[in-house]
Amino acid sequence: MNSIYDSRQRLKYIFIISAVVIAIASVFVSDLLIKDLAREERQKIEVWAEATRVVTSEDPSLNMTLILQIIQGNTSIPVMLCNEEDSVMNYKNIKLPEKNVNEFLYKKVQELKKKNQPIPIDMEDGTFQYLYYDDSINLKRLLIYPYAQLTVMAVFILTAFLALTSTKRAEQNKVWVGLSKETAHQLGTPISSLIAWVEYLKMKNVDPALLEEMEKDVKRLETVADRFSKIGSQPEPVPLDIRASVHAAIDYMETRISSKVKITVDEPEQPVMVLMNDSLFAWVVENLCKNAVDAMGGQGNIRFCIEENAKKVFIDVSDTGKGILKSKFKTVFNPGYTTKKRGWGLGLSLVKRIIESYHGGRIYVKNSEIGKGTTFRIELNRYKG
Repeated sequence: MNSIYDSRQRLKYIFIISAVVIAIASVFVSDLLIKDLAREERQKIEVWAEATRVVTSEDPSLNMTLILQIIQGNTSIPVMLCNEEDSVMNYKNIKLPEKNVNEFLYKKVQELKKKNQPIPIDMEDGTFQYLYYDDSINLKRLLIYPYAQLTVMAVFILTAFLALTSTKRAEQNKVWVGLSKETAHQLGTPISSLIAWVEYLKMKNVDPALLEEMEKDVKRLETVADRFSKIGSQPEPVPLDIRASVHAAIDYMETRISSKVKITVDEPEQPVMVLMNDSLFAWVVENLCKNAVDAMGGQGNIRFCIEENAKKVFIDVSDTGKGILKSKFKTVFNPGYTTKKRGWGLGLSLVKRIIESYHGGRIYVKNSEIGKGTTFRIELNRYKG
């Protein structure tokens, strides 16, 4: 089974996966650079340590100017030179506090011990000195860089995703409104013509039973045109007993679906008041019934269960059809999604739009089991008067 929506979903996932791969590759490269820089800094400190050892030597042949230049050339890497008892003998690129200097130096030594492997300096007199060092400010900045990259990439992906979603939704809304208005307009002329023909046939002594059926169909077409004309506008809702609306829509559907389909309604005895548009809500019931009949292959049971609490009204619509995969619970409401060989896949999308946009409610797949059936739940705000 293929659908327009599935193709769009695949493109969306390809975009996200590509962005994630780029982010991972970027972090991997950054990690290599960080390791190379850390290795280079350690080599510098080892040279600095050797220069420190040499400067204490009494060998007059050594070029002390070069050694001192090496030692003084370190302007970015914090270092501390300690004896075997961890007493600080010298330090560089470390900012001391105004108070408790000795305590600070002691804690700093313990901190650097854990940070990097110390470099031992053989003083050639049976003793050793130890050089402790920290990462340079540049290396610390580079360590943060991958996280900054990931954050920027995440923001980019989220922004792009929201932009694509909002653009698609805006396009869908324009298509919905345009098609609906055009459909209502196109239906207007033939409906007017049919009304005139019915009146003409009445004067020709045509069988009244036939004319009555024709009038029903014409009224039905008027209802359909009225529904389409309301899409894109905000029809004024009125408080109605939702039980009556459900029954009226079911009565209409029962004469137009297979006799092998049984529809039952479980409802409270008292009125269930909801602020609603009766014509549009009837469209919801009809579409859910058609969807259930298709899922059941023209035979089975459809059950409406109406319940309410202090704030909400719940309408569960259950069928004994083939069921829906859990991964498709949200997908079924998207335009273009259909399991039938024919059809546009707009029924449930239209239902969702009517419930959410015109009634301030929500509709979702409450539960479904493959081979046993599906239950859709509609949630609406209860009217308190």
